[in-house]
This record gives sequence, C-alpha cells and structure tokens, in this order.
Amino acid sequence: MPRDPLTITRAVQPNHPFTVAGERAAILGEQSGDFEAWLFPVKVLSKIHLTAELKDYPVPIDVTAHAAAIEVAPAMTTITYSHAAFTVRQRMFAPRGDAQGLAVLFEIQSARPLTLTIAFRPDMQRMWPAPSFGTPNAEWVRQGAGGYYVLHTDNPELSVAVAMPHTKPGVLAPYQERPKTWPVELKLAFDPAADSASFFPLLITMLAPNAQPGSVLTALNERVPRMWQERSDYYAHFFDTRLTADTPDGNFDAALRWAELAIDEGKVRFHDETGLIAGYYESGDSARPGFAWFFGRDSLWTSYAINAYGDFELTRHILEFLIHRQRADGKIMHEFSQTADLVSWQTTPYFYAAADATPLFVMAMEDYVNASGDVSFLKANWNAVKNAHAFTRTHDSDADGIYENTEGTGWVESWPPGMPHQEVYLAALDQQSADSMSRLAALAGDPSLAQTARRTAGLIQSAIEKEYLEPTEHFYAFSRNADGTLDHTATIFPAVAWWSGRLSLPDSEPMLNRWASREFSTDWGTRDVSGRTPFFDPISYHQGSVWPLYTGWVSLAEYRGGHTLSAYAHLMQNADLSWAQDLGAVTELLSGEFFQPLGRSSSHQIWSSAMVVNPALRGLFGLDWDALRHTLRLAPHLPATWDHAQLRNVPLGDARVDLEFHREGAAMRVQAHSSANVCLALQSSPRGRDCGAGNTELLIPLPPVELELEHVLPLAGSETSRVKVVGQRISESTADFDFEGQGGSAFDCPIRLNRSGVRVTGATMTGNRLQLVFPAGANPQRVSVRFTY
Repeated sequence: MPRDPLTITRAVQPNHPFTVAGERAAILGEQSGDFEAWLFPVKVLSKIHLTAELKDYPVPIDVTAHAAAIEVAPAMTTITYSHAAFTVRQRMFAPRGDAQGLAVLFEIQSARPLTLTIAFRPDMQRMWPAPSFGTPNAEWVRQGAGGYYVLHTDNPELSVAVAMPHTKPGVLAPYQERPKTWPVELKLAFDPAADSASFFPLLITMLAPNAQPGSVLTALNERVPRMWQERSDYYAHFFDTRLTADTPDGNFDAALRWAELAIDEGKVRFHDETGLIAGYYESGDSARPGFAWFFGRDSLWTSYAINAYGDFELTRHILEFLIHRQRADGKIMHEFSQTADLVSWQTTPYFYAAADATPLFVMAMEDYVNASGDVSFLKANWNAVKNAHAFTRTHDSDADGIYENTEGTGWVESWPPGMPHQEVYLAALDQQSADSMSRLAALAGDPSLAQTARRTAGLIQSAIEKEYLEPTEHFYAFSRNADGTLDHTATIFPAVAWWSGRLSLPDSEPMLNRWASREFSTDWGTRDVSGRTPFFDPISYHQGSVWPLYTGWVSLAEYRGGHTLSAYAHLMQNADLSWAQDLGAVTELLSGEFFQPLGRSSSHQIWSSAMVVNPALRGLFGLDWDALRHTLRLAPHLPATWDHAQLRNVPLGDARVDLEFHREGAAMRVQAHSSANVCLALQSSPRGRDCGAGNTELLIPLPPVELELEHVLPLAGSETSRVKVVGQRISESTADFDFEGQGGSAFDCPIRLNRSGVRVTGATMTGNRLQLVFPAGANPQRVSVRFTY
C-alpha cells in the first residue's frame, strides 16, 4: 500500500469526524475509530468498539481509547491504535463503481499473542424516510472452524452478512435465558509469529433473497484485493485529466486537489443513474447520514467547480439526474432521498420545496456549454431548459418581471421577520438565468426566444437596482414584500449577483466594504447576516452562522469587484478549513461567534469544497471559458509573494491547457501550452488576444502596489481578531487601503512595488513589509493607508 503524497496525518482529535465514501457505500465515523457502515441506502451497523486481551496480562485493554493517529489519503483512511504492547491499524476504503460490499482491513502487530474483540451494534436501518423493520436479530452461522453473522430484519428481503475470517462469536445466549440484548462481537485470536503479515477484513455484504451467505462472503473476501486495487488505481490517475495547481503555497495546491476529491466522493449510484449528494456526516441515532440525499441546488452550485476542473461527464450526470425528475411544469427538484423510490416521495414536502434550483439549472447548463463546448448536449435537452425558463417567467405575481419565492423558498427556510415574498438572492439568480437563456436559445436555434430572454434580463437588472438599492445605506435590501416595502436586513445574499461574471450591482462599493469588515467577516468565513441585526444568532441555521458557501460567494464577488485582498482572505479561509475537521473536506456551517462547527454541521459538505475551487480558479486566477471559440479569458490576481504559478489540465472543450504565470518586472506573463488551438484573452479587453496551437501568451500589466494577507485559521473556540481589509481603491496615481484591527495592535504584511518612487502615508515600509499600528481603543479601529506614485 504505497503512501500517497497527499496523505494528511494528524493526531486523533476527540469528536472529529471522518468520511470514506464510494458510489454505493460509505463509512462515516469519528477519529476515535467508531464508525457506521452504510450499504446505500441501508445503515448496516455502528458503534464499533475494540478491546484486547493480551496473553499473561490480566487487564483487558480498551483499544478504542488508544486511538492515536489518523491518516487520510484519497484511497484509504487509516486509524492507528497504539498501546505499549501492540499496534492495531484500521484501514478503511469504499469500493469504486458498481462493486458491492465493504471491507475494513485490520492490521495487527503485537509483542504477545492477543485476542481482539470487535463489537458493533446491528442497525439495519434504511435511510430516512423509508420505514425500517425493527431491531435486527444477529444469528451466528458456523462454517468450518469459524462462521459469520446474518443480520435479519422483519423483512425477509432485507438481511446482511458480517464476518471476519478466523473469528469466533461473542456471547450467544440460549433461547431459555431471560431476554436481554448482548453485544454482537467477533473475537479474533492473533498469533504474532504466524499472523503479523496478514490483513483481517471485516466483511459486510447485502444478501439477496435465497442467497447462500457463506458463498457470498467468500466471494467478497476473494474480491477485496481487486476492490482495493481498483480504488487505488482510480486515485493514482485521478489528476491525469483534472486541473491541478503548482504555486509557492503548497497548502493552496493541496486544498485545491482535496476539494476536487471531496466533490468526487459525492457521486452516488441510484439504480442505473449517477447523482451528486449534498454531504456526509454520521447519522448517530438517526437514519439520515448528513445530507446524503440528491439535491438540486447543491449539485448545481457545485457543477461550476466541476466544470472548472474538467470532469464534464460528472456534470452531465448531474444535469441528467435533475432532468429525469423535472416536474411537468418545468420546475427543477430540490431534494430526493436515496430511499425515495420506497415511499410516496411525490407527496412529501421536500421534492420541489425550493425555488432557486430552476433558474440555477439554466445558468449551470450555460456554464457547462461554455467550458465543454458541448452544444449537442444542450440541443438534446433543449426542452428541459426551455421549460425551466418558462417556469420562472410564469411566476411573477406583482408583474415587476422578477421570479418570486411563492414557488418555494429562495434561500432562507426560516426568517424571524416573516418569510420573504421576493429575495434579492432569487432576483439576482433570475436575472443571470434569463441572461444565460438568451445565449443558450441562440445556440439552440431559437433567435426569437434569445431576444425575449435578453430583454427580460435587462428588465430584471433595472428592477433590482430600482427596487432593492437603498441609496441612504448604499446597500441592497434582503427582500421585497408583497406590498412593495422592503426588508432592510443587511445580508451577504446580494453577493450572488457577481456569480456568472456578467452581472454586478451598481453603487455596491460600501456594501463590499461592509462584507469585508467584522460586521460580517469572521476569521473563518462570512456570516450571512450583519452582526448588528436584532435577531442575529451565531448558532442559528440562517441568521448569523458562517457557511463556506457564503464565504465563496463573497470571495468571488470581491474578486470581480476589485476587492482582491479581502477576496483572497476569504478564499484561503475556505481552503484552510480542509484541515480543520473532516480532514480533506470542508464543513457545512460554523458558529458566527467562535471558531467551531455546529453540532449538526455536515462535516463533508460538497458545495463547501466547491467554494475552494470556484473563487480560486474564477477569482484568483480569473479564468473564464468560451470553448466554442477556443478562448480562455483571464484576469489573474495572484498574491504579492507569488513570483510564478502553474495550472495543469485547464479544461477547454476537448482540449487540456497548461497555463504558466511568471512575473516580469511590472507585468505578468501568461503562457498557454496545448496541442489544440487556444486563444488567450484579457477579460477586460477583447483585443488583448493571442491564438494558436502549441504556445500562446499574454503580457498583463500589474498594479503599482500589491499587498498580501498571510492566512491561518485560529485555534478552536477563538473569536475574531485578525486584521480585515475593508476598503481597496486603485487609480492611475494612488492606491488606497483601509484596514480594520484590534485597538492598540500592530500589523505587517508582505508588499510588492511594481513602480519606482512609490510613497506611503498612514504606515511604514521596511524592505518588503508594510507595517502599521492601530490607535488604542476597546473596539476595532481603522487605519487608512495611501500609496502615491
């Protein structure tokens, strides 16, 4: 088992989760070693606990209490239990593809013979909301010198076999005994002289009706090496065609790779389809493992990241999964459980509960076409796109042209002032959706619809500015009530207006500044509502918590709005979260007051990992795709200390492009290498364009002054204390930066001057560092720094 260079190794942390997932199974647990095993859609067993009895050592040893280290690699997660007399490694992986069953490999080294007892709780619970069939009965079936358990339910068609070669059962109470639940145990006698080179697989497999469990287990045992090899090979070649970065910041490079891996783990097979679930977290005493359902808007937001790193097949699976469940009137689904086919899902309140998946579907289709150039897929599914657009256009009760929350929740699912009639979040998506439709219709050969959609997008854009902008506050309201009045709550939701790169909100500079300040921004991401809001609650779901999703929205808006320092800070907060909880993944939401995920936060949330990829590639590197014209547009904003960077396998239709960024004095040279014809263009200037096969390049002027914020997450439980950049304005002769920090504190950061004769006021330059001091005071203080050139 070769060591993967991406492996994350940490000391075990109590209550910290881990996720190991495949298309048909998952192992969800805590770093103590306890886990639950899912053969989708059934939770088979949980509450794994290990004990050991050493020869001539009269004290039983709680092995689980000795969990010492965890190693998370793309192909396998290993927990090491360390005792003075022995080491046990619990190696976990989930099969790739259509392979059935699970195997957890135990590797043991010991100074003496020992008996290892593996205890577990049989669950046999189908994923909520499908009914389950009572407490399962664990029957021990002898086979040769050992045997196996069959976990029976009251449904004769639902049973599972669990075994480990060379083990014996624990307590087997005779029928005559008073009824009592005994632990289900497998007891393994380990002889270090004979067994040290062996792996002992805990085998878990679903049983078909009338199957012979012994034969099924034997086949699974024989298949384990192949299952491991297939998973190992998959990840060994995972980045052969997917985008990777090579920069001076190794943590950034690794976070980008882990984000792509985390998203890929969200692929789940549902009969003969592949969909993208929203996230994972152990279910505990429930039957719902995090957000391991198929979600409409979650997968659509995530598809932008998938397109950016180049897995177009997965995006097609996502879109097809949603198209197959599109309602007759054009609405796109919101939630679909893995047991939806076992209940009357159509009658539940979840299927079409949200309004935003429908405009997002149109937007996501355009992004897929832009990156892939796959117009044939668009034309094959044109009716679905057209029907989704038509749905948004027929639900505008107050005739201002904007799609409304009356057809489901926009973003918030609860709101203390009362549920919104029309959110700025949904309005901004509606405008971008209509704008996307105007170009999609042209590609599909419907010029009349293209013209109508273009006009609709313009009307919505004007209506947003007219109806939502509060001139005295220089902020956009959260929502508009049915009577035309506004809910003035200050939120980050207007940030989605910058998502596609073709819409922005005028007079938004003060709003961007406030998002960067402590009013919204913590040291681990952005809250969704202002900390000054009367109903602000840092541990609520929608009124003050920090979501990496929100942080990604804001970061991309800041990059596109010229606030690159705050954008970088927010991007790196998301990236650094890859090592904070569920190693390699990014959590769903955190407290808005203290650095700590919420107790019910799905620790492996797919769109949270997507919000590492999107602001990194579309913001920091400024990539924008036009595969139909073989063109990559660029607007890079590399950190001041990066002299170079490289992106490999940038997707562009069927081609893959390597991009190299090198500083040359006051300019950035960008070179593209590809066997296909590629055009490079500046996003801001269509004339800054170089085309050709092989090598093409652009020389991009750099600003006279560049700063960089050094990134690090605080210790668990910390409050916000780091410096914020709450203003950034660059002109032909000056560069102004406004900083917010603790009263009486000092701050310094890297600086790069790309022009001679630069003078500074408000701070001191020493070498390649900028140093400033905040005035004394109990509250956060502000300092303005001006560079003149």
